[in-house]
Amino acid sequence: MTRMNTQDANSIAMAILTAHLPRFGAHPPVVPQHYASDDPIYRGVRQAAALMGFIEADAECLARAWQAQSRRLGLFEAQRWPAAPVDFDLREFPPQARDDAFAPCPEQLGLYAVLPDAHWVGRMARAGVPTVQLRFKSGDERAVQAEVRAAVDAVKGTPALLFINDHWQAAVEAGAYGVHLGQEDLDALTEADVDAIRGAGLRLGVSTHGYAEMQRADAVSPSYLALGAVFPTTLKEMATAPQGLMRLKCYAQLMRGYPLVAIGGFDVSRVPAAMAAGVGSVAVVRAIVGADAPEAAARALMDAIAQHPPAAGR
Repeated sequence: MTRMNTQDANSIAMAILTAHLPRFGAHPPVVPQHYASDDPIYRGVRQAAALMGFIEADAECLARAWQAQSRRLGLFEAQRWPAAPVDFDLREFPPQARDDAFAPCPEQLGLYAVLPDAHWVGRMARAGVPTVQLRFKSGDERAVQAEVRAAVDAVKGTPALLFINDHWQAAVEAGAYGVHLGQEDLDALTEADVDAIRGAGLRLGVSTHGYAEMQRADAVSPSYLALGAVFPTTLKEMATAPQGLMRLKCYAQLMRGYPLVAIGGFDVSRVPAAMAAGVGSVAVVRAIVGADAPEAAARALMDAIAQHPPAAGR
């Protein structure tokens, strides 16, 4: 432990790197573009975060959080990675107690299958997958509406929870369980749009890829957060490098008031480590859709999740 203002930024950065770089592993370094403060803790954290591969927005969040933690504790501790919601300027926890919270969903969503059409949704729902998402890509509004209605019909008679990716208006009209939005989709919503989704009783899930996006998502008090991409994925081009398991653990600790879903590059062998990091669900795409025997693949994934319940404290 070191009293505040007794170290310069370089020594603070070195102390953080010594304490945390070995467990986070190697990430491509990022060159800081802008410093908003001359405070040595702020600058030291920014330097360390950049060398650990955190993008600019996330490094800024970490620096502000470490400043807040140091003020709150009255000292700077290199060993203490920030994990208190108050230090990240998040709203009061638990999120479900907020006046503007979206309808809740189970804390443990289990296997979460992201699927391309209503046929796949029904197939996996009948196979016992507890959470399914329709990610239907089309610019034809009528086709979207028809596919969403078909997906809602496909899960009837099963306990599967159905989330619709992106197409929130169609999800509201069809009476889906919930909607899942990426950051760009979330940013495109007006306040009236958010109110419409919430007012319809739909659950809201939001994709996040680091600290800055978790802060943005927390502002609307969603039902759950997706954290990723944890491992490399070829499904789509990502703006950020794979987060890795240590970052996943830190994100899960910070956002522990939410149901959490890990996504990105998962197969059966990677499930235990994700669950140990503190999430309640693992989302997959290719591990099911690309499998020779999708139902068998789903069963193996569900068994792996059941055998490795979330870490204590969730």
